[in-house]
Amino acid sequence: MTSLFITNALIKTMNPDFPGADSLFIQDGRILALGIREKLQGLKNSHTEYIDLNGRTVLPGFMDAHLHLRALAESLVTVNLSPDHGISSISHIQERIHQETLKHPFGSWIRAGAYNEVYLAEQRDPTRWDLDQAAPHHPVRLTHRSGHAQVLNTLALNLLNITIETPDPPGGLMERDMETGEPNGIFYGTGDFLSSLMPPLEKSLLEQGVKLANQELIKNGITSFCDASSRNDLERWQSFAQWITDGILDSRVMMMLGVKVFREYQANPFPMTVDRNQLMPGPVKIILEETTGKLYPTLEDLNEIVFSIHKAGLQVAIHAIEEPGVEAACIAIEQALVRYPRKDPRHRIEHCSLCPPSLIRRIASSGIMVVSNPNFIYFSGDRYLKTITPPRMNTLYPFASLIKNNVIMAGGSDAPIAPVNPLAGIYGAVTRRAREGGMVVKEEKIDVYAAIALYTKNAARSLFEEHQRGSIAPGKLADLVVLSDNPFAVDEEALKDIQVEMTIVGGRVAFGL
Repeated sequence: MTSLFITNALIKTMNPDFPGADSLFIQDGRILALGIREKLQGLKNSHTEYIDLNGRTVLPGFMDAHLHLRALAESLVTVNLSPDHGISSISHIQERIHQETLKHPFGSWIRAGAYNEVYLAEQRDPTRWDLDQAAPHHPVRLTHRSGHAQVLNTLALNLLNITIETPDPPGGLMERDMETGEPNGIFYGTGDFLSSLMPPLEKSLLEQGVKLANQELIKNGITSFCDASSRNDLERWQSFAQWITDGILDSRVMMMLGVKVFREYQANPFPMTVDRNQLMPGPVKIILEETTGKLYPTLEDLNEIVFSIHKAGLQVAIHAIEEPGVEAACIAIEQALVRYPRKDPRHRIEHCSLCPPSLIRRIASSGIMVVSNPNFIYFSGDRYLKTITPPRMNTLYPFASLIKNNVIMAGGSDAPIAPVNPLAGIYGAVTRRAREGGMVVKEEKIDVYAAIALYTKNAARSLFEEHQRGSIAPGKLADLVVLSDNPFAVDEEALKDIQVEMTIVGGRVAFGL
């Protein structure tokens, strides 16, 4: 039997019944014992691996409760147009796209992402005609940093048969020239629609991206994540299983189910070809689109969709960002609970970005969990300060108010929208300070313990996994992260500078020392 003895550590368990220890013993991928070194020494044998951490801090492995692995993988093997990569104008975008076309034969798709019009000199999105100048012979798709806007060039529009007669996709908007009515190539809220028309990324390139994404996850201490793609289906389940089998994905996966396939899953659950602790089904994902100014699906349709999932005994995860969407999510869940009472369903609202006190109270009274994005405070806070007006700003990511009202919150990166960096999220939640220094609703600060809980025990609870992970205790999975400093002791401004020095998944060192 394989075993690992970790000692001379500052172990923060996130378990109030046993808050700390200096040593732990791992056997066959699980924590066998926890306590002081002298009492655990006798468990060692000649096959036990020994790690002396010299006083470093150990936490439960971080759990990212909301990210998009395929999109993250694609972003790591396609063109990055973020401000961090020197993109500050449309001409920069054109140059980067043109350089990419030189690497590929005519007709090959060019995919690029992470552009942000707020940081472009022109203060606008590029259009099809801008992209045509850079790539007249290659179809091009740009994705906005939010993931909720795309730009296609003329060749891409032609290949997808999108013309002046094409209606707006359901729940989305196709921007048009004001004089001619021609599509200008800019789409809002149509990501899944466009992806369904486009050829998929080459399998070998996607696998390369998954390997790179895995490295990002593991080096940031993420031992489990919930994949929140609304297009998840049996094919994607099989891909996850294959990546795990092939050893290119170390982090454990909870895969949300796309709402369009939940009936199929209910009738024929996906086959379990790998250990359930490595891959398990998660909530059913519903995107409540607000791009056009009208909710899609409509509230009436949303009520029935949520009720059918709730009655089937499954968990719902509703993507809702602004106040009308959050309110609609509350109404749909409230009605489902009244029509079919069920114990502890743990339905989730994803993001819940703009949430006034009246909705916080409704969320609390219905026992709804909120899975939000604390890292957005750090990575996008300065943009929020430029674009959100004061009355609405006061309701932006109201973490302290949610916790005060006993709402259980979990944290997710929403990668690739933001980096997979739980420590940046913890910093954002504790300080409410953006990367360039702006303060984002300082009244909504939370303490370090509550911030770490977002990525550990609360994330586990959001997936009904608190008996297996999210805290350090005998019998639980031996998923751990070793940090360079103690987040409970450093100045709050130093939280973002703490480094992950080791990541352990199932008792195996996946990254670090």
